[in-house]
Amino acid sequence: MFAKRSIMTLLFLMLMGMVIAGCSNSGDEGASGGSGDSGGEWDGQSITVHLIGDFDMEDSTDPITGNTAEGLHVVKDEFESQHPGATVEFVTMPWEGYTEKTQAMITSGEADVYQMPGIADFAPQDVLEPLQSYMDEDEEFDESVFIDNQMAGWEVIGPDSDELETYGLPFLGDARFIAYDKQLFDEWGVEYLSDYPTMEEVMEKAKQMTGENPETGEQNYGIWFRGDWSSAFTLVNLAEGQNGRWGTGFAWDEIEFEFDSPEMTEGLEWLLEMQEYAPEGLTSNQGNEKWLTPENDIAIMLNQGPGDLIMPSHAQGLDERIGIAQEFKNDEGVGGLFAGSPITIAKNSENKELAWEWLKFATSEFMQQYVFENVNAMPTIKAATEWDSYEEVQHLMDPTMEALSAPMTPRYPWGSSQPRFILTSEVEAAMTGSRSAEEALEKAQQESTDWLENRN
Repeated sequence: MFAKRSIMTLLFLMLMGMVIAGCSNSGDEGASGGSGDSGGEWDGQSITVHLIGDFDMEDSTDPITGNTAEGLHVVKDEFESQHPGATVEFVTMPWEGYTEKTQAMITSGEADVYQMPGIADFAPQDVLEPLQSYMDEDEEFDESVFIDNQMAGWEVIGPDSDELETYGLPFLGDARFIAYDKQLFDEWGVEYLSDYPTMEEVMEKAKQMTGENPETGEQNYGIWFRGDWSSAFTLVNLAEGQNGRWGTGFAWDEIEFEFDSPEMTEGLEWLLEMQEYAPEGLTSNQGNEKWLTPENDIAIMLNQGPGDLIMPSHAQGLDERIGIAQEFKNDEGVGGLFAGSPITIAKNSENKELAWEWLKFATSEFMQQYVFENVNAMPTIKAATEWDSYEEVQHLMDPTMEALSAPMTPRYPWGSSQPRFILTSEVEAAMTGSRSAEEALEKAQQESTDWLENRN
């Protein structure tokens, strides 16, 4: 009996020791994961980061390519390991309806850090933290790491100043260029587009490649462009290629639109003529279903972005077919939409210093390489040219990096506001034959000017 009790006592003590050890280990793991008392500089501090696009916490597999993308859990682990005691959580949303959803989040104070493509609209609301003091006081920060013009492109007018200021750091890069299918050019015996094509060159080569392919006998189309949501930007770039512009000013009370200028009118008339060499359905984003497939039937694609082109074409083994030319430039070599997303700090954040640490982390090589390789987003830093993943698609990335460095800056201030949608609607009206180019642009000018006066 005594021996039996001794054994039972020994087993009880061993079990208690295991429980105590387990509790101790759980506490250590919590500290290393960003919670608990780690003795770290950031103990007890947490931030919520808002992200837009193809972000997911868990790993995912592309159904077409079979490639696996790492989830945000690797980003969370890396940030928290670099900032002992800190915790970062994420709120993600798709691009659809992001402006309204972001506004609702800011109003209710749901995040500390926001991905903010519409920064020109939000900064004047006094809901974002100005960043110049953080940049000046942080010896680690070096804006020379960014691709040329990326910092300047996101400068905006704040609530209490008439001067452009920094409210966001470049996070996701984006650009626009002209893409083309080298194989179709070869089959038609047409010389590839020049690096800086003119409107005349694009039209002439689109004409030559519209009809029955001389080698395959299949119907080909010389050109394609979206006639819906991005058509306003396509049109403005055509004006820039003629040394025109959308207008002047940045602060809302200084903006003057030039939507009905001769350059804009000629640009829209050019688009209307180019419809003859394009498949049907431009105004409903149709006709390009075979693009980036072996059966592609379109020679030239206007107003293309790298996210839907570079890594997808590489994954399918089609990237050697693709060529990239720059969008139309003015005599100073500048033109095209400044696009992408900056990362910003909410004015009402209770942990702004940690939020600033996230901004630096978001623009570090670790995070920039992560978004390039897992989210199909473009980096904003020069160091990207040294990555192995960059070298795999260097023939496409080099002209993309050039496009990132030479758009119109700062970003069109109306790019996320009603004048964009007014202009888009009138381009569509012209393309569907409801109005002439001149009538459509006069209407866009009047409605946008009226909107501006009512806004101010």
